Amino acid sequence: MKKDNSQFIELIKNQKSNFPLDQSFYTDPNIYRNDLETFFYNQWIFIGHESQIKNIGDYFLFEVGHESIIVIKDKNQKINCFFNVCRHRGSQICLEKKGKVKKLVCPYHAWSYDLSGDLISARMMNDEFEKKDWGLNKCKSKIFEGLIFVNLSDDPDDFKEFINPIKKFIELHGLNRAKVAFKKTYPTDGNWKLTLDNFHECYHCLPAHPEYCHVHSKDYIQAYGAGNNTGPESIEFSKKLSLWNKKTEKLGYLTGEYSDTNFSNFFRSAERTPFDSDRLSETKDGKPGSILMGQFKEFDGGYTTVGTSPFNSFIMSNDFATIFTFIPRGPLKTDVEIMWLVHEDAEEGKDYDLNKLIWMWDKTTIADKKIIENNQKGVMSKKYVPGPLSEMEIGLEKLKKWYLKHLEIKLKNTI
Repeated sequence: MKKDNSQFIELIKNQKSNFPLDQSFYTDPNIYRNDLETFFYNQWIFIGHESQIKNIGDYFLFEVGHESIIVIKDKNQKINCFFNVCRHRGSQICLEKKGKVKKLVCPYHAWSYDLSGDLISARMMNDEFEKKDWGLNKCKSKIFEGLIFVNLSDDPDDFKEFINPIKKFIELHGLNRAKVAFKKTYPTDGNWKLTLDNFHECYHCLPAHPEYCHVHSKDYIQAYGAGNNTGPESIEFSKKLSLWNKKTEKLGYLTGEYSDTNFSNFFRSAERTPFDSDRLSETKDGKPGSILMGQFKEFDGGYTTVGTSPFNSFIMSNDFATIFTFIPRGPLKTDVEIMWLVHEDAEEGKDYDLNKLIWMWDKTTIADKKIIENNQKGVMSKKYVPGPLSEMEIGLEKLKKWYLKHLEIKLKNTI
């Protein structure tokens, strides 16, 4: 029996252009559950780097909603992703967040699986039982430039179609020859959309983020602070970008930008832009934070920002990368995970200072956590009414329109 989604569809249609969403979109448990199914479970999501599981049997778990995914390296050095569900009676198999195993053994009835997911032992089953029919369920996954992506859908979008428009921006940085320098999770008491709204606008950057504004110019923040074309054009920054593009092209490095303009399942963007003044890296003093990565033979004074989906952002200097993953944890909770990557040969204390590396985004994300949590508290009030968006919140409006259109299509298909 199909659901009656007519009221929900009417709510979607009542959302005003250039205004934030109504309260229920940031608070309602039913909308949250719908969001998980419609969005997070249907996107290619970056969840980790291959350097996290260097050896055979190394694994880590990625968890969202009711799903737990085992990411493990097998004896052929292949990275496999399995649903953490025993094929016998459904118990979770791996209970620790990360570890090293010789085989995967269910703690309930000891069904055991090899590192390729094949069932190798199941005690006292009848003669008709075929072990080959009861291997672990695979989660769709792809490794690109050392980055581990998963898609929880049974029928995911083609990965090549997904990655193609943004691949050259990622390939420039050689993340397949990187390692994790540091990883930190910032639990945030805010709905995932409220958390992403904050990340897709830089209207708040000048009053709230002195560290970010120390590293980036006011003109950049106005025009590109939340990605390309997310704020009004700055003539000053446009001039600087044009000059930097010419200089960078002479060095043989990639320039330019990309954003999805046609409606699709994807919400991608990418751009290469210059730092302010003589900065070489996204550090407090502008000096290199680590050794050069990827295709860079010398610093070009710029950096690359890539949004692979609403749930991931890659911010890459010539010498290190900062990768964000936004994970919904409940109607009023979101984990913001940040991973800092450096060249695989870089040595801490010699080639990089960890505190220097993480300084800007650690400080900024701690401030964002406070901003988002205060915003969520206010949105919960009976007096919350969406106010008009500014010229620097274009990115927020783009995300909102994409979100609402997807939601409406799905709901109409289930009436």
